[in-house]
Amino acid sequence: MDKKIVLIGAGSTSFGPNMFSDLYLSDILEGCEVMLNDIDKSKLDMMYDLLLIENERSEEKFILNKTLNREEALKGADFIINSIEVGDRMKLWRQDYEIPRKHGSTQVLGENGGPGGIFHTFRILPHIIEIVKDVERICPNAFFINFSNPMSRVCLGIKRAVNINFIGLCHEIHSLEHHIPLLLNKKLNEIKMVVAGLNHFGFLLSLEEKLSGQNLLPDFNRNATNYFKKKEDRFEFSQLTFEVYERFGYFPHAGDNHMGEYLQFAEEFTKTQDMVDWINHTDHQNQSIFKRALRYHKKLIKNKYPRKGFLSKFPSGERAIPIIETILTDKNSYENSVNIPNDGIITNLPQDLIVEVPCIVSKEGVKGVKLGNIPKNIAALLRIEATIQDLCVEAVLKKSKDLAMAAIALDPNVGSFKKAEIIFKEMTQLQKDFLPAFN
Repeated sequence: MDKKIVLIGAGSTSFGPNMFSDLYLSDILEGCEVMLNDIDKSKLDMMYDLLLIENERSEEKFILNKTLNREEALKGADFIINSIEVGDRMKLWRQDYEIPRKHGSTQVLGENGGPGGIFHTFRILPHIIEIVKDVERICPNAFFINFSNPMSRVCLGIKRAVNINFIGLCHEIHSLEHHIPLLLNKKLNEIKMVVAGLNHFGFLLSLEEKLSGQNLLPDFNRNATNYFKKKEDRFEFSQLTFEVYERFGYFPHAGDNHMGEYLQFAEEFTKTQDMVDWINHTDHQNQSIFKRALRYHKKLIKNKYPRKGFLSKFPSGERAIPIIETILTDKNSYENSVNIPNDGIITNLPQDLIVEVPCIVSKEGVKGVKLGNIPKNIAALLRIEATIQDLCVEAVLKKSKDLAMAAIALDPNVGSFKKAEIIFKEMTQLQKDFLPAFN
C-alpha cells in the first residue's frame, strides 16, 4: 500500500505502543511509509529504535522514518494520528484536580470536565491548532485522527479553526462492548448498539440484534441493574452510574469517574479517594509502559533484544488502524463510537458541537448515523456541558480572559465568579509556562 501514515506524539507511551502493535498486525497497510514525529528527541529516538528492530523482524513491512520537524513529517501525508500532551501530564493533572477543589470546586477528576478540564484545554488546544493549521496548509486532503484529551473540546477547536477531514477516537466504549454480550448472552458482532452524546458522557439509546432487527433494549433494561451491581467497579460502573440510570432512564457508558466530571451532583455518589486512586492508577500504568520501553531499549543496545519483541501480538482495541484500513478498502463498516461534528446528527443539540456517535466508515470517510432528536432529559443534561465547551474553546481561540473566567464560573462544578477568579489566579501562576496569554 502506497500511503503515508504520520504519528504525531510518537514518543508517547500511552498510545504509541498500541498504534505500533496494530500497524504491525495489519496486512492491508503493508508497504506504507510510517513517519514518527515528536518534539522530545530522546523518546522519539527510543521508539524509533524499537520499531526498527521490529520492522527488520517483519521483513521490512513498512518504510520507517522519524523527524523532529513537523513540516517534514506532514509532507505527502495521507493519514495523521495525533496523541500529544503538553508538559508533565501527571503533574499538571494533579494540579488540575487539587487546586480547584482546594478553592471549593466539587469536580471529581479534573481531566476532561470541570475547571481542571478547562485548564487542560487551555494548555493543549493552542498546540493542536498549530498542528492542524500545518495540516491544512501542507496536506489538506489528509485524514486527521485525534486521541488527545479533552477530546470533545480539542475536536471542537479543530472544527472551528480549520477545514480538514478529522475525527476523534476514545476507547471508553470498550466497557459496554465487553459487558453487553455477556449480559445478553450474545456475541458482540451479533449486536448493533447506539450510544450517543458527548465524549465520556454518552448514553445507550438503542440496542438490537443485527440479523433479526429484534429490539434488545428491553432485555438489557430488565437485567442491567442487577448485572452491573454484581460487577460493581469503583472506577467504572458504580453508584453514580446507577443513580443516573435510575433518574434518566438510559444507561451511561463512560463509568463513574469519567461521567462524573460533568455532573454537579457527582460528588454525592463518588468517593474522593477513588478519584485520587484513579489518577494514581493512570500514573502507575503510564510509568509501567514507559519503563518497559526503556528496558527493551537497553536490551537492544546490548544486543539482547527479547525474541518475543516489544509489540503485542493481539489488536489493542483502539480503532485508528481499523478505520484507516476500512477507508482504504471501502468495507462500509459500522463503528460504535466516533467523535465528529454534529452536522444534523443529533437535532436537539447545538449543531456547532462535537458529538460522540455511531458512524459508517467507507472510502468516502466517516459519516455519523443520523439520530434525530434524542430524549429531552438526556439532551438537557448534555446541553449544560455543551455550553461550557463552547465558552472554553472560544476563550482559547480568542485568547479572552473574560471568556475563560466565564467558562470556569459557569461550570456546574464551580458556580461562582469569586471561586473562578481565585482558581484562575493560582492556576495561571502554577502553569504559566503552558497557558496562553489571555487578554
